[in-house]
Amino acid sequence: MAQTQSQPRPHIAVLNFPFSTHASSVLSIIKRLAVSAPTALFTFFSTPQSNKALFSTGQQRHLPSNVKPYDVSDGVPEGHVFSGKRQEDIELFMNAADANFRKAVEAAVAETGRPLTCLVTDAFIWFAAEMAREWNNVPWVPCWPAGPNSLSAHLYTDIIRDKIGTQSQNQDQQLIHFIPGMNKIRVADLPEGVVSGDLDSVFSVMLHQMGRQLPKAAAVFINSFEELDPELTNHLKTKFNNKFLSVGPFKLLLASDQQPSSATDLDDEYGCLAWLDKQKKKPASVAYVSFGTVATPSPNEIVAIAEALEANKVPFIWSLRHRSQANLPNGFLERTRSDGIVVDWAPQVNVLAHEAVGVFVTHCGWGSILESIAAGVPMIGRPFFGDQRINGRMMEQVWGVGVAVDGGGICTKEGLLSSLDLILCQEKGIKIREKVTKLKQLCQNAIGPGGSSMQNLDALVDMISRSY
Repeated sequence: MAQTQSQPRPHIAVLNFPFSTHASSVLSIIKRLAVSAPTALFTFFSTPQSNKALFSTGQQRHLPSNVKPYDVSDGVPEGHVFSGKRQEDIELFMNAADANFRKAVEAAVAETGRPLTCLVTDAFIWFAAEMAREWNNVPWVPCWPAGPNSLSAHLYTDIIRDKIGTQSQNQDQQLIHFIPGMNKIRVADLPEGVVSGDLDSVFSVMLHQMGRQLPKAAAVFINSFEELDPELTNHLKTKFNNKFLSVGPFKLLLASDQQPSSATDLDDEYGCLAWLDKQKKKPASVAYVSFGTVATPSPNEIVAIAEALEANKVPFIWSLRHRSQANLPNGFLERTRSDGIVVDWAPQVNVLAHEAVGVFVTHCGWGSILESIAAGVPMIGRPFFGDQRINGRMMEQVWGVGVAVDGGGICTKEGLLSSLDLILCQEKGIKIREKVTKLKQLCQNAIGPGGSSMQNLDALVDMISRSY
């Protein structure tokens, strides 16, 4: 949209949920939006701890000049001693977030001299609907960094509770057939806080409020591509008046000058890619094991995974936090030195894209699911909490691109051995690989010229970069 001299240049404030990988996921798409809207200013608000991790010296090299980070208080009172209560840090942050975000945004507006023209937030920041209204009715454009199925569960929480009830354990296997696009999702797959768990916890209340407030948004954009869930996507478009935009996978939309150009930029300090290069003679043979940055398997599960990898003799990369490596069986690292490596962190997108990788043992976090599909790698799912169960159900029962770990929901030696054999050696594994390869192509089409994600990205850029 052409701007006249009387129009202020766009100023988009980005409010983040600074826990788990939320802010990192939002930043990846903000970088892309900033390149596409070079005259706009993107002020990026998160806690000091979150910003320190996101905007390290190495990361700054790929940060567009029109993205400016600002700190917002974490809500922890001075001198506060944590009690160990579950979600205490989230509760403290959310209780103070409304006032703290207002204060930080108003300070940034005063500092930059750029009036606010748009409010982009993590969808968890549900109270931003009222903030946007008070700030001259600027558009509120929330980002859902996960998939459409988990979003739908929160949008329809009241209807699901009305139909199913709450804490109804005898209905775990009932299908959510009354919600469009959810007919293969069971009650047991729903995230905590919908019909099970502590419905009064800060997290449950936050998600319930989010589901009620999102229809007030000018648009909602998510980390997915339309062809992955066409039925549900089309339904959600009607719910959001055609302003439901799938613009993923976020991490694959980075502009060319934002992509790492060397191993140093890539932060592959443990040499994962160099190790994979040595496995090229056997394409699709390596098992990549990672359960994300939040969930950690129990010590017994870590032992079971290690025993399965050792017994199978499958080449592997296992991303396991250093503090958890103490739970590995005695002598495991020495005995498997010729077969695999255990690292504290791995460049996951690049690892999955490597031709040597043949299966991903995952916690079914949405980012991991999407990155595996984009790379055409079959999965073995071991979900822990949140949206992971619903993602795992979609992965196995709807898309057919992987299997749930064969062990009653947790990793056992025998269960993981069976699942690895199925994916890497059996006829069913070949069919699974064919299905994920087809979805990979659809994903590449979506982010290619004229693809659905690129068209939606253009629409999103146009919406947020207007001067109102």
